[in-house]
Amino acid sequence: MTREYLKKATLTSKSDASETHRIVQGILDDIEAGGDAKALEYAARFDRYEGNVLLTAEEIEAACALVPEKLKADIRFAHDNVRRFAELQKSTMQNVETEISPGFITGQKVIPVDAAGCYVPGGRYSHIASAIMTVTTAKVAGCKHITACSPPRPGTGVAPAIVYAAHICGADKIMAMGGVQGVAAMTFGLFGLPRANILVGPGNQFVAEAKRILFGRVGIDMIAGPTDSLILADSTADAHIVATDLVSQAEHGYNSPVWLVTDDRALADEVMRLVPGYIDDLPEVNRENATAAWRDYAEVILCADREDMAACSDEYAPEHLTVQAEDLDWWLEKLTCYGSLFLGEETTVSYGDKAAGTNHVLPTSRAASYTGGLSVHKYMKIVTWQRTTREGSRPVAEATARIARLEGMEGHARAADVRLAKYFPDETFDLTANG
Repeated sequence: MTREYLKKATLTSKSDASETHRIVQGILDDIEAGGDAKALEYAARFDRYEGNVLLTAEEIEAACALVPEKLKADIRFAHDNVRRFAELQKSTMQNVETEISPGFITGQKVIPVDAAGCYVPGGRYSHIASAIMTVTTAKVAGCKHITACSPPRPGTGVAPAIVYAAHICGADKIMAMGGVQGVAAMTFGLFGLPRANILVGPGNQFVAEAKRILFGRVGIDMIAGPTDSLILADSTADAHIVATDLVSQAEHGYNSPVWLVTDDRALADEVMRLVPGYIDDLPEVNRENATAAWRDYAEVILCADREDMAACSDEYAPEHLTVQAEDLDWWLEKLTCYGSLFLGEETTVSYGDKAAGTNHVLPTSRAASYTGGLSVHKYMKIVTWQRTTREGSRPVAEATARIARLEGMEGHARAADVRLAKYFPDETFDLTANG
């Protein structure tokens, strides 16, 4: 049996890349040339907000006071989970050294970047969890300065819950500025901020394009497209839960793909029957997004067996991958391409998105075939060093000189020659490339 598409996407998750690039490049060029004043012009135009760009301690305190105590407790719970998982990740990175040959010591050192810029979406939805995910990991990594940047709403500013989350998670500055202008401000070090060494966090296509353009002069977590999710389900899966999970991810945006891969036709048919009704039951904005995402981007794929299901999933390399099937250990061992994996119906992508501890900033658009998501490691530089005695340098110098000459790099060879001549003046070495 070949794969059968019971539902096939009519569109792919790509924006008008050339037009987006033109717009974003123009804004970045303007702000780099015009500095603070130009960034404020764009903020007035796009954010329609004229309050302080950098929140004062008093403004942070006032915003925090507006957050209900129950929500504060939930944010603290999520922060604690993310922090503890990030600390576990950090423990896997160690300074090490080894004697590579007698007298010649090599090593690695793990160093956090100085300044992190964390973008927190606040337009269509207030992404409280993005503040937790990005700021917490930067803090655990040991970054000396963390800026949390979020688009303010006209007349009211940054959502109080985002301010509270960024504050308790360790942001040194909270910036009320959105979009390309916010990314530019962190990158160029505007408004007295240190220049960011790395930009992290999700955003719309303009934020993603700004990060793509700036990559190289600043580090980024990844180039992200619309969020995507895939569910692997067999005959044991609950169609109601599968359909609910698909709809929960489709509400992200009109171009957010959701995919169901199964070897059970009856389950697929039931899920396709249920989804439209679940979408209709959502609030208006969520309903509009999920309707378009399901209509234009969703797919339901019928496979021959679980081997084919796993192969199909790896080809799609989804950002979020859920398994609702028997023998979860088999799937954990078999699957290789995903941003984050959710094993069993008892967990769900929503847990990872909000409070479970694993990070929700993940690779999209099949990037999970070559990279993972945001972690403490993204804020860390692994650098190397070496030290040797004169005797220890001898075999390395000989090999270096000969290899360099064979490559035609005489200057490199001579850097080895002079050391052999100084340290072993009474000896003769054959440092020619051939022979």
